[in-house]
Amino acid sequence: MDVEIDVTWHDVVTAVDCGENPERIGCPLCQAAIDTEWWGDLLEAHCDEGFTTLAVEVPCCGGSTTLDVLDYDWPCGFARFEIAIWNPEHLWFSEDELTALGNRLGHPVQQIRAHI
Repeated sequence: MDVEIDVTWHDVVTAVDCGENPERIGCPLCQAAIDTEWWGDLLEAHCDEGFTTLAVEVPCCGGSTTLDVLDYDWPCGFARFEIAIWNPEHLWFSEDELTALGNRLGHPVQQIRAHI
């Protein structure tokens, strides 16, 4: 299997989602499940211009929070820089590997595995 690596700089904060992997998104305020259709509509609405803020009013309780602290059952994130590794030789990087990469980049990193 060929491994392909893409490096992308985004002009604005962009959602880095896990494709079809999420089964549940939880509210950090009331712990209720958030409709994944709401999440999908939100990503679609911001797919071209990105996010100027991660502040959001959640549909479950109407509370104010930010998208990066929602309880994703499969990691999702937001970034201006992304390294995508297609068909990696192993499925997950260890915490030590992620720490080493973050140290080399000078910024903490998060691993998001997407099923596309």
